[in-house]
Amino acid sequence: MSEFLDKERKKIVDENEREFHEEIERATEMLHEDEARMEEVLKEFDRESNTRHFSGVPEILTKVMLILFSLFALWMNVFSSLPEQIRRASFLGIVIFMAFTLYPIKKSHAKRMNKIPWYDFILGIVGSGCYFYFVINFQEIVNKAGRITQLDMIVGIVGILILFEICRRVVGTPIIIVVSCFILYAFFIADFSLKRIIAHLFYTTEGVIGTPIGVCSTFIVLFILFGSFLDKTGVGHFFIEIANSIAGAQTGGPAKVAVIASALQGMISGSSVANTVGSGSFTIPMMKKTGYPPEFAAAVEAAASTGGQIMPPIMGAAAFLMAEMTGVPYSKIVIAAILPAFLYFSGIFLMVHFEAKKLGLRGLSKEDVPKFLSLMFSRGYLLLPLVVLVYCMMSGFTSSMSAVYAILTSIIVSMFRKDTRMTPISLCEALENGARNTIGVAVACGMAGMIVGVVTLTGLGLKLATGLLTLSGGVTIIALFFTMIACIILGMGVPTTANYVIMATITAPIVIKLGIPMMAAHMFVFYFGIVADITPPVALAAYAGSAIAHSDPMKTGITATRLAITAFIIPYVFAFNPDMLLVDGSFAQAIIISVSALVGMMGISAGMEGFVESKLNVIQRILCIAGGLLMIIPGTITDGLGIVLLAITFVPQYMHKFKKA
Repeated sequence: MSEFLDKERKKIVDENEREFHEEIERATEMLHEDEARMEEVLKEFDRESNTRHFSGVPEILTKVMLILFSLFALWMNVFSSLPEQIRRASFLGIVIFMAFTLYPIKKSHAKRMNKIPWYDFILGIVGSGCYFYFVINFQEIVNKAGRITQLDMIVGIVGILILFEICRRVVGTPIIIVVSCFILYAFFIADFSLKRIIAHLFYTTEGVIGTPIGVCSTFIVLFILFGSFLDKTGVGHFFIEIANSIAGAQTGGPAKVAVIASALQGMISGSSVANTVGSGSFTIPMMKKTGYPPEFAAAVEAAASTGGQIMPPIMGAAAFLMAEMTGVPYSKIVIAAILPAFLYFSGIFLMVHFEAKKLGLRGLSKEDVPKFLSLMFSRGYLLLPLVVLVYCMMSGFTSSMSAVYAILTSIIVSMFRKDTRMTPISLCEALENGARNTIGVAVACGMAGMIVGVVTLTGLGLKLATGLLTLSGGVTIIALFFTMIACIILGMGVPTTANYVIMATITAPIVIKLGIPMMAAHMFVFYFGIVADITPPVALAAYAGSAIAHSDPMKTGITATRLAITAFIIPYVFAFNPDMLLVDGSFAQAIIISVSALVGMMGISAGMEGFVESKLNVIQRILCIAGGLLMIIPGTITDGLGIVLLAITFVPQYMHKFKKA
């Protein structure tokens, strides 16, 4: 009898082992298929890019030009002592020349051209020459004190028009329309002469070479380079593995991996689209394989990746502008963003959790999930550049030098292992990618500078602020609501950088007058400028995710907006509870507010998804959302009512679960 049982047991074990190996082989084949498909998707992204695709000698010359620009940016920030105006004008002049060599007059030309047309070459030289005309004649122009000659005016007009053209190619038409409206207002309504407008916008630090391009040429370009160098160490894949080890085996694990990986990726990338394509190429197919609908998989990645712009320590380019416009050190802005960023990603995480529970989706098997400690022991050193960056900023170093030291650290730590070691080729690629990624931001900053210039020249900001005050009736919550709507609408066509500059110049001052602290007012504008990346109809991050998931872009954008519902609530929380931003060091109060808001978001997420441990009816969903909102609204009474409403729904759900167990 014993021998018979042993034989049967061995037969069952062998059968299970055979089925297990067959399952592994099938999974491996599916993984290879997904990897091949993702390579095609990324190639398609590359083909659809509006930059030219060179080969041979033109490609080599282009790479050399981009590498030299990155080296120039490093030299200018580390060693140069040139006047600020010369630094800014030369930086923008080089950017314009590079842009004309890389971006054709039409997107369709990018696929079939392996050369720079003569007209683009001439436009690049003329456009760059206009800004170097300012560099060469800097002292003479300063001595004129705004009294420019006819030649100066012609050069200024040509320089601005060429900047408009390169903006059309690189950034898009909407921001050109916005800037044109501001300039036309100065000329026709404010009744300033063309000569005065050109002198103010082109030859002073209140226009094209104003604060936005100044911040771009110092802080932003170096942090973009840092992200590019860090990416070459393989830290992006490390982040995905870390996220997988933390949440891969949980309910609906792949979607939670996407949220955590995007949060980690956001620490080094301030671009929503780049983050979506980078981590989404891995997480979106994994989510679809688990059972998530394509629209939901793409929306999770888009919503989480958009949060990269608010994720310390790098955040988005607009954060550096915030430091300059508010006069608050960037290190304090990083600290202020910690709790709001945590709540943002927590909100998406909770939405994903309840969706997974509703669909009955399980996580990955434990065999497929890497061990957290082994990952940290083997590759944890890749986080050292981020540690150095944070340490330098907190120790009083300038943001520029902190980025430089972090870049050097990323090169050093890459040498620790053969598979992460940077070669001369990868170093050049990092410099090249950094320069490419800088072009769009720099052009947007130049355009945003003109908007600020018109506002300072005409006093338009005060008039618009007065109009907003009148429209809101002096009620703070209404003024904040109108500001939110304006940010979202403007963000549909204007990059986050320019969006922040415009709204911070026009609406932030009036919000501050209504009693909202300066940091909270600027962070409010910053948040809602970012949300436009997932808000239809122009939701760039959602469109990038839908291309990978093969889903409907509009449905993806709507789903992403629903998932990121907390992004529409958090700014109101810190607007009325500035303690959350840790501005005055009130850490204990900030934690209490954050915990209350987190519980509130749990209620809102459950209500939005209509599921906790079982399906919720309409009344239960309303109670969840109402209780969640009350928990988010500050105050002991509202928190108490919120807890009661949430308990009415959650307690029966969990009691039923325990009874069933």
